[in-house]
Amino acid sequence: MAQKITLLVLGDVLVSMLALYIAFLIGAAGGTQMPGNIDIFLFVAVTLFSSYFLELYSWKRVFRMSLKEMPAIIFLGLIISFFVLTSIFFMFPSLALGRRQLLLTLGTFGLCQFVWHFFYTSLLNVSGMAQKVLVLGTGDLARKMEQIMFLHKTHYVFAGYYDLSANNGHDSAYPPTATCEGLVDIAKREKIDKIVVSVTERRGIFPLQELLNCKFAGIEIVDAPSFYEELMGKMLIENITPGWFIFADGFKLNHTVKLFKRLSDIFFACIGLILTSPLFPLIALFIKIDSKGPVFYRQLRVGEREKNFFLTKFRTMRQDAETETGAVWAQKNDTRVTRVGSFLRKVRLDELPQFFNVLKGEMSLIGPRPERPEFVAKLQQTLPYYVNRHFVKPGITGWAQIKYRYGASDEDSLEKLRYDLYYIKNLSLLLDTSITIDTIKVVLFGKGAR
Repeated sequence: MAQKITLLVLGDVLVSMLALYIAFLIGAAGGTQMPGNIDIFLFVAVTLFSSYFLELYSWKRVFRMSLKEMPAIIFLGLIISFFVLTSIFFMFPSLALGRRQLLLTLGTFGLCQFVWHFFYTSLLNVSGMAQKVLVLGTGDLARKMEQIMFLHKTHYVFAGYYDLSANNGHDSAYPPTATCEGLVDIAKREKIDKIVVSVTERRGIFPLQELLNCKFAGIEIVDAPSFYEELMGKMLIENITPGWFIFADGFKLNHTVKLFKRLSDIFFACIGLILTSPLFPLIALFIKIDSKGPVFYRQLRVGEREKNFFLTKFRTMRQDAETETGAVWAQKNDTRVTRVGSFLRKVRLDELPQFFNVLKGEMSLIGPRPERPEFVAKLQQTLPYYVNRHFVKPGITGWAQIKYRYGASDEDSLEKLRYDLYYIKNLSLLLDTSITIDTIKVVLFGKGAR
């Protein structure tokens, strides 16, 4: 999946550079100069950012986008790119492309990008290019694999089930083909590209040798949790064993990764405080006018390696909000939230003081959301692997925060844990960048706040 998205992005890089060259050729007669390396880098970076911001590289959206929707999104991306580039050129006139050249380049890029995306998605959607998936097993886990392929339109095509129990592992695939055929015979005849092992019991009739033969025949073999992770961007916790975590790729939290993450946290936290510090006195004034109590609210949270720390936020609830109820989840339209607090939560301004927690090393900019000790003690008893989310520093924002609504129950905590463990497993600069951009979208559109 990641390789195909990478190819789509690389195609856009080439398209953006082609657009710059075409615009130069058209304007050469009028004395237009070829853009310098910095101009080329800025144009490519901004157009890719705009495309990513509008989810043109979201795998789920790529396959669901209609022919009418695609040009509208691309056009909106061109508008965003135009305003971002003109702002940069205004601040740095020496880098500026001519207005006519910029418009011509963006127009050419938009046209070429539409052609490239249409061609690429059409190529992947044709039956010959889609990957045929055979699900090994017929139980609830196997049915879930079929369901996610159906609900989340991808380049995978469900080819059927292979029932292990009917004939000692030698039954036909479903939809029916021929009875009493071996797994290798069916996979070759049906031109299967991938086999998803979706059985919970692997003793006795598990076709180990046939799976090995399929592997040597060039057919990809994956287990259900890995397939689920690839398609859903989260983990199938209830079907994962400790051994899966031990032998799975990822979870590379070495000293180099931690050092780089810490340095980037310090740098961007400082930038964040410098940019937002003018808002602090205004927010404090409105909080004091709206309700009695302190401006800041400090609350005990569980951090890295289960060490407690005090998280600092702008106060958004009444001062006596938990006097009678104690520690409870925040609910939708919570009556404890003040009028100013409701606005601060919606636009995430109440989170700004957490930059100080980041500078102190108690939090990171990106990571699992820190929970209160009362909730953690309860959730560790009911949710498998919940303790493992504390192997990294908690974050102001994170994969779970942008992918799932505000958690207000044990069920929500389980769903967010799926995303948190996915983040820890796949932690990288690229994923952090993706989360940062998506957080900007969440703030702008006010999703998920309570």
